[in-house]
Amino acid sequence: RALRLAGGRSRCEGRVELEQEGTWGTVCDDSWDIPDADVVCRQLRCGRAVRAPSNAAFGRGHGPILWDEVGCEGHERHLWECPAEAEHDCGHKEDAGVVCSEHQEWRLSGGRDGCAGRVEVFFRGTWSTVCDSTWYELEAAVLCRTLGCGNALQRPSFGHTLPGKMLYQCESPQPSLAQCRWTFNKSAPCHQSRAAGVICNGTAS
Repeated sequence: RALRLAGGRSRCEGRVELEQEGTWGTVCDDSWDIPDADVVCRQLRCGRAVRAPSNAAFGRGHGPILWDEVGCEGHERHLWECPAEAEHDCGHKEDAGVVCSEHQEWRLSGGRDGCAGRVEVFFRGTWSTVCDSTWYELEAAVLCRTLGCGNALQRPSFGHTLPGKMLYQCESPQPSLAQCRWTFNKSAPCHQSRAAGVICNGTAS
């Protein structure tokens, strides 16, 4: 048996999909809640559950709907240790999803559109700024591409006004900043840093 998340912006958010006897299918959202999502997040090494969205929040899946009425208590090591029913009256519009604490997503705020501004990262349930002490051309280029904003033109600096601070160090062009080295809320490397910004050459569609 295997478990994965599909349709999200990282491997730690998305529609819950199970593999059973070689076939991938989805889970119905009837009685889907945070303890169920917690088990999924822990099993995938994605921390804990921040949200347990329902109603195909990450798009409708394909294949069979394998499980309904999942009833985890939250301490199980694998989703298939939880009680569930194979019989269901669900459609894919009821596919269950999860957002885990280790999921990272980014936005640019305060600029002319979503392709310019201060870099902010959503991580462990809260928005944080990014330290500019290691914010170089490579890191800025990775983010512009991830956001669908083309290439990085400039890297302005801003003040830190959010509770947390994230630091990224990329050694090669990665698909996203989450795949570079990162540290969260470590004061030493962020000492005297400002909040990183970027102006990409694309525009937010």
